[in-house]
Amino acid sequence: MNHFRYLLLALVLCFQYGLHGQLIDFSKASILASSDIASPFKEKMLAVLQEEITLKTSLKLPISTPGKTSFIILANKSSREVNGFPLPTLSPSDQTSVQKEGFRLVHQQVAGKDILWMIGADQRGILFAIGEFLRIAELTKQKIAFDKKYEKSSAPMYPIRGHQIGYRNTANSWDAWDFKQFERYFRELAFFGTNAIENIPFQDGAASPHMKIDRELMHVKMSQMCQEYDLDYWVWTPADVDLADPKKFQEELKAHVEFYKACPRLDGVFFPGGDPGENHPKYVLPFLKAVAAELKKYHPKAGVWLSLQGFTDEQVNYFYEYLEQNKPDWFTGLVTGPSSPDLASTRFRLDKKYQHRHYPDLTHTVRCQYPTENWDQAFALTEGREVTNPQPSYYAKIHNRFAPFTDGFISYSDGVHDDVNKVIWSQMAWNTEKEVRQVMVEYARYFFGNGVAEAAADGILALERNWVGPVEENGGIETTFVFWQNLEKSHPELQGNWRWQQLLMRAYYDTFIKRRKAYEQGLERDANAILNQAKSLGADQAMSLALDKVNQADRKPASPELKQKIVDYCEALFQSIGLQTSVPKYKASGYERGAILDFIDYPLNNRWWLQDEFEKVKKMKDDAEKLARIEVIAKWENPGAGSYYDNISDPLKGPRVKTRTEDATDVAWWDNGLSRRRLSTQLFQNFPQLEYTDLDPKGSYMIRISGQGDALLRVDGERIKPTLYNKGVEEFKEFPLNPKFVSDGKISVSFDEPEESHLNWRQHSKVFDIWLLKK
Repeated sequence: MNHFRYLLLALVLCFQYGLHGQLIDFSKASILASSDIASPFKEKMLAVLQEEITLKTSLKLPISTPGKTSFIILANKSSREVNGFPLPTLSPSDQTSVQKEGFRLVHQQVAGKDILWMIGADQRGILFAIGEFLRIAELTKQKIAFDKKYEKSSAPMYPIRGHQIGYRNTANSWDAWDFKQFERYFRELAFFGTNAIENIPFQDGAASPHMKIDRELMHVKMSQMCQEYDLDYWVWTPADVDLADPKKFQEELKAHVEFYKACPRLDGVFFPGGDPGENHPKYVLPFLKAVAAELKKYHPKAGVWLSLQGFTDEQVNYFYEYLEQNKPDWFTGLVTGPSSPDLASTRFRLDKKYQHRHYPDLTHTVRCQYPTENWDQAFALTEGREVTNPQPSYYAKIHNRFAPFTDGFISYSDGVHDDVNKVIWSQMAWNTEKEVRQVMVEYARYFFGNGVAEAAADGILALERNWVGPVEENGGIETTFVFWQNLEKSHPELQGNWRWQQLLMRAYYDTFIKRRKAYEQGLERDANAILNQAKSLGADQAMSLALDKVNQADRKPASPELKQKIVDYCEALFQSIGLQTSVPKYKASGYERGAILDFIDYPLNNRWWLQDEFEKVKKMKDDAEKLARIEVIAKWENPGAGSYYDNISDPLKGPRVKTRTEDATDVAWWDNGLSRRRLSTQLFQNFPQLEYTDLDPKGSYMIRISGQGDALLRVDGERIKPTLYNKGVEEFKEFPLNPKFVSDGKISVSFDEPEESHLNWRQHSKVFDIWLLKK
């Protein structure tokens, strides 16, 4: 029996050791730093480490206190010893730590004393070592424990790892921040591997109603903060003026020079070629040459960068010819962002002497560089373009796909709603092989605490899965909601944490929209059943009853208790972080700028469209004409036995569509996002492909199309002539089919591309709905 008990104890100990490695207690440690770390950076890092430990454990570790039995020591790789403790020997496996920005995090026992070394290859290496420790150590109330399994040598894979944080009116939260909040955010980003911050000093000159601090003062202060943490400070500086005008050229240059003089630190100037701005590169390049000459006077190591955003083929070719002919040393590199030539071709075409930086949009979900894939239109219409959007797996995939063509990135961001995405991008740029879930565990451990780290990480990943596919078929949304509700109840201490508030708000918002869509779509089905009785009820009575039915969504809305929780969390976020989720209530700078409360009740059935259509029907003088139109409306999505309907951009209502829309709101941004058009009309494909099977080989069929512009239809590869061809939005085109096409019981449908290169993409031909109607 004793033998069995000892064996069981051994197994338990082995299991615990396997899980935890070897925990070393540093709760009574002293913090030391090698004398060769330059001041004031050394004092800043000592203060940062001490403050962070106190914040998480309530312990204030002393600095440079002799006689202790444990020490946490900050050191340079060149240091030989610190307070008599020799640095650990550098083994062959530790060589990565001596690379630029690298570090070693290693435990050592010397004369019975436990030492945790944070050894940086340079100043930033020390900062990143501190960040690694804070993300992986067990920091709880009155306890500091380091697991020996987390010893490591590490260095970043990509040298540029930054985020654009512009103190300007269009930001949905930063314009409400003070110095302390910005420093806190810079510090936290650095703990996850960020080494650059990009500001926007010359755009959106109008002051935000939320700004507590003058813009010019904040721009300089942000530079000072970067200097304190040894982070690169960049600026995004477009030219909205006509650079062909010598006077405006000089005025713009003067504005640059004055700003450079004021900045304590400046490492990069990024000039977006055509977004905004309309200047040809024959004017841009001389301007940037002049900028570079002035910049070097005050910041000799600063670089000048250009993006080719919005450039025509001729302008792009002009730029590369200039580079080839002049080989300018004043030019540092290219930035590839939205509407730029693609990353791979840019890297291959750009001379190797110049660097190449990605400018990825991490902040937007639709109408953007990387729209959310397979996103339900209900989310796109209500949660909008700048909702809280944690998508760690998606953005890790994007980073790792494009990073090999670059020297790194500085992301486009306009607020804190994309906080998770910033962290995942920084960590992937440090190590593309790191597991996404591990990044999320470290994120949750640092921001929410050790006890909730695993659960919160899984909750974040679950929120990302909420957005995959039709909400009607996504059973995980309700499961994720219950999961986050339990976390909400179990951790009241986190209620004031803005990151926690955002994630909970999203869990409520997703669930509210799913329930509301099911409810409102059900009301519309009932309304269509009423319209199908129009012949017996009479046109006016049928329309009145149907409209009353769909408008029940307003009189008796779904899940009002969830909506109230969302409203409450939005208020909490405004108080905690200045997040502006409404234009009228919180003075967001625009309806696309995170104003999710202004769309929370946007109809998820076609009640607005029905009301407008019924007004048109009422004006018809002939009852037969009224009934005919009502029949079209009633049978829009249910054309009857033997006939088929496909909503081109809704996977649930378009089962025969084989192509997919790129963006969940490709044309929905009409009327500030409050369009009254039919929901299916607010999405499109230009050239969809469909497959029909199980057709009646002896049947007679017609294809009807609702769209805009042309529809150059092919069936089984053969162009079909229409008998009705209206080009207006929601007007019909009709194509009778020769019986030969359905003789084998199936057809393929495709579309040719019309010549529309002279038109803006919004005017290009589109397809919204397709019917195959059996006569």
